[in-house]
Amino acid sequence: MKKIAVYCGASTGNNPHFKDAAVELAKWIVSHNYELIYGGGKYGLMGTLANTVLNNGGKVTGIIPKNLFDRNVALASITKLEVVSDMALRKKRMIELADVCLALPGGAGTLEEIVEAYSWARIGDNPNPCVLLNIDHYYDLLEQFFNQMVDKDFLSTAHLNKLCFAKSLNEAAAFIHTYSPPKLRSYQ
Repeated sequence: MKKIAVYCGASTGNNPHFKDAAVELAKWIVSHNYELIYGGGKYGLMGTLANTVLNNGGKVTGIIPKNLFDRNVALASITKLEVVSDMALRKKRMIELADVCLALPGGAGTLEEIVEAYSWARIGDNPNPCVLLNIDHYYDLLEQFFNQMVDKDFLSTAHLNKLCFAKSLNEAAAFIHTYSPPKLRSYQ
């Protein structure tokens, strides 16, 4: 069984399509025989995603830092819950377990996690495809910013093409299916 790390908000946001996308992704995860790896929370898109995977017969592993676990934000009904010492270890552990890294809409934490996963892919520490599910143009400005990195010579086009801003699960699946890790940068 493949594993997909999903980063998403601990709130649902103010657009109902975000929650709908979490439900759709959860059903896709189960139907494509993936196990969900996520941050372990019971609130927001995280809770919607995990509960929908479970309700459809899927497996869910949550990785939660102790300070959040102690605040009672963990979803108790998941298949497996790992409590780790801090957020840095959570991010590392999620990447270690995953075959795919994908972000739904979310806040600063979601952005940090998916960008770190992509950054690690660029230096050879993450062999997994990284996808941002761009629901209702949520990630358009970020995609523009990454294009600006290319324009200003801080990122190559070849490496930008190793990050997917998908408008649909079909587009995300095609990227995942054909993905190969980026060629490591030469410093000569």
